[in-house]
Amino acid sequence: MKRFQYSDTLLRLPEQFFAKLVDKIQPYYEAGYDMINLGQGNPDQPAPDHVVEALQKASENPLYHKYAPFRGYPFLKQAIVDYYKREYDVDLDPEKEVAVLFGAKTGLVEVSQCLLNPGDFALVPDPGYPDYESGIALAGAESYKMPLNRENAYRPVYSDIPEDVLRKAKLMFLNYPNNPTAGIATPEFFTETIDFANEHNVCVVHDFAYGTIGFDGKKPHSFLQTKGAKEVGIEVYTLSKTFNMAGWRIGFALGNAEVIEAINLLQDHYYCSIYGGIQEAAAAALNGPQQCVTDLVALYEDRRDAFISKLNEHGWEVESPKGSFFAWIPVPDGYTSESFTEMLLEEAHVIVAPGNGFGENGEGYVRVGLLCDKERLIEGAERMVAQIDLS
Repeated sequence: MKRFQYSDTLLRLPEQFFAKLVDKIQPYYEAGYDMINLGQGNPDQPAPDHVVEALQKASENPLYHKYAPFRGYPFLKQAIVDYYKREYDVDLDPEKEVAVLFGAKTGLVEVSQCLLNPGDFALVPDPGYPDYESGIALAGAESYKMPLNRENAYRPVYSDIPEDVLRKAKLMFLNYPNNPTAGIATPEFFTETIDFANEHNVCVVHDFAYGTIGFDGKKPHSFLQTKGAKEVGIEVYTLSKTFNMAGWRIGFALGNAEVIEAINLLQDHYYCSIYGGIQEAAAAALNGPQQCVTDLVALYEDRRDAFISKLNEHGWEVESPKGSFFAWIPVPDGYTSESFTEMLLEEAHVIVAPGNGFGENGEGYVRVGLLCDKERLIEGAERMVAQIDLS
């Protein structure tokens, strides 16, 4: 077979963390082990019935067998605007402040290509979602890691960022509720963020993937709820987590009109928009009954309580997550993130994600997804504690 040299752009890409994790665990399934997978971020519940029915009906519409409008159907953009007004009291222009995305991941990669050049810096949370780095690499830019530690409630300390980095910084990624730490943001933190962005001319990209998943009766804050947010950045939202539509690949970016236009322009060259039936189903999700969302959050909270209680019962002190569907678990003494993950895989047949896969500051932790039945979560916790000495 003739071999061709890859482009420099492709060679800059980091290793895909989640693909590597899947490859590592597959042999255990093939060998027939009873695996409990707590390492995934893939929702285990189905999409709501009324959303599925909307897609089924829409599939019969011959209009949707044609190319959709490049930038999405107006009815979907209006549904997005109505959703944000109802849920967050945020006013948006459907034509200038909304970009329809092939899933949030796509937008989070694209925005770096829209705003960064070689030599520019993007500020990224550490630990954080690994694919932020993918877009930065494609743009030929560099990243500066902002440490997220328990001591600072898993929020960056802007005063710690060096001046030479700030002079080159053009973009900053934030994500609350946070993956992987399950930390949350406060209105005061977002106000501080906007002041910082104005002072240093940095565009803020808030990844709001887990925007509906807040526990103990507390709803997560949208960045766009904060005065001045649209002046300095955008928020990226997905239907993957709120409506269990991960495989449907649909989300949206909202906010600063110039950034939204840049994303739309780039997508004009990449795509011919999303299948119209999926757009109609997405509108049905946003406009339709929201009890399914309330029930989903209650399900995750029940799973959280069962799992964390079981660990604490055995003397493993673990902070109860305030949002997202993840738990951020400190590894026992004598282990690294990787060695603890390997031990659980080999000895307990429990899959977790090593914290250092999300960044240097993730060392000493593993991420657990609350994405299987409560009984299996309890069994997973019992298998985990059976392998270690917590005395």
